[in-house]
Formats: sequence, C-alpha cells, structure tokens
Amino acid sequence: MRTTTLSDFRAELAATGAYRTHDDCRPPRRARPGAWSTIRYTWGTVKVFPYCAVTEPLGRLTTERWAGVCFSSVTAAERLGICVSVEGFGVRMAHKGPVVYLSNHMSMTETIMLPPILMTAGPFSYVAKASLAHLPFLERVAEHMRMVPISRKSPREDLVNILRIGSERLQGGDSFLIFPQGTRCSVFSRKRYSSIGAKLAERAGCPVVPIVVDTRCQPTREKGLLRKVFHDFGPVDTSKDIRIAFGPVIPCGKSRDLHEAAFAWMADRLESWGLPVER
Repeated sequence: MRTTTLSDFRAELAATGAYRTHDDCRPPRRARPGAWSTIRYTWGTVKVFPYCAVTEPLGRLTTERWAGVCFSSVTAAERLGICVSVEGFGVRMAHKGPVVYLSNHMSMTETIMLPPILMTAGPFSYVAKASLAHLPFLERVAEHMRMVPISRKSPREDLVNILRIGSERLQGGDSFLIFPQGTRCSVFSRKRYSSIGAKLAERAGCPVVPIVVDTRCQPTREKGLLRKVFHDFGPVDTSKDIRIAFGPVIPCGKSRDLHEAAFAWMADRLESWGLPVER
C-alpha cells in the first residue's frame, strides 16, 4: 500500500484544486472500529504536540516540519481505510493575497488537518483556545506557529485581541483562520455562529473564504470514564469519511453582508451532505 506524501498532496491541490484519497493509498477493507483503530488514528493527530514540544527548544521546528507532522492526520486516516477529500481549493489558489477563513468546527481533526492544506496557499495565523498554548513546553511553539490564543472567559477581550492582532497579521500578508462557532458542535447553528471573523475581514479590508468540514469519524467524547482525560479524542468510526470543502472568495464588504454570505454557503453545503443545520 502506497503512502501519500505531503509534497504529492500539495502538488495535487495546487494543480487541480482538489484531493481525494487514491485507492492504492488505503487498504482494500476498512479497519474495524474499536480501541486499536482509535489509538492508531488518535496518535496520527495528537503526535503533533510532543513533536513540537521536543523540536522547538532544539531550534529545529519550522513551519514545513509542522505541516509535515500535521499531515500525519491524513495518512493515519487513509491507513484505516478512511477516504479524505478536499474540494473547491482552486478558487482560493487563484486569489492572490490574504483572506479570512471561516470554518465550522466538529472535532480535533480539522485543527490538525487544515494547516498543511492552508499553507499550500501561503502563510496563515489562527485562533485557538489558550489552554493549548499553556500545555507543557508548548507556549513557545504556539507563538512560533502564529497561534492567537483566546481564553473564552471574556468575549469582549477576545474580540479586541483578535481584531487587533488579526488585522496586523492580515496586513502583513498572513491569512487568518477562525472557527466562528468557538467550540466543537455536531450541529451547525446560527445561534453559535459568531460574526467575529466577518468583523475582522471588514476591518482589515480582506475577503472571506468559508470552509466546511465533515470530521464525524472522531467525535468529541461526551460519556464514559475516559471523558475527562480524552475529551478531544472519542472512539473512531472508520465507516465515516473525511470531507473538506472550500467556498467562494467573498469580496470584502460590510461585516453583516460577509457574515450572512458565509453562513448561507456553509449551511447549504452542510445540508447537501446530510448534516444537521439550524438556521
């Protein structure tokens, strides 16, 4: 069985604007759901943290190495027989300049899998919960990888920081990734869809690119004895494929219009995939 490489993955994205797991990159039969499949897949995503914690103090961590270890999430999925597909990326590649990415948030998977995709179009910064940056040895890593931590304790303070830092990064050439829902949700709901990304885009004078993901293969662990320790890494369902779709480049305008246009596209695409949406 052939293993997909990051260089081949990026070359296909750049050339076609899409990617789909090749038949010779996954086994003829999907792995059975269970503890071993969950461990194999989880290690493919979570190993980015110890890798960065070790390489950063040694001065060996680069954005390319970060992208490479994040890409392990793709190969981990494919080795279990899960198909990974990306579509619509050609429109983003055709646009020259930074954008604000707005993505729905279902699981830990997209936070690890999106970086090597987005970096194909250029550098980017992203918003993540502050607790990730406070893990042992990871504070310098978070800064190195352009993460903007938010505490979620003071929404007003978070908004001010994102608008200030985000505008600086966008004007400096970085794109910016935001999950408007804030936390992982199985239902894409207008009630939890923040306008902060649209406000940042208007302030920085940048367009918006909506993204939708279907990463139900590893949901958040909500029940059981392991919930407190392994909340982010629930049991893997190998019958569910991973889908990522990029929407149109929505030209800069009033934040209200950007907010509505992005939400409408995301909701329509998720509904076309049969996923729940609350408008």
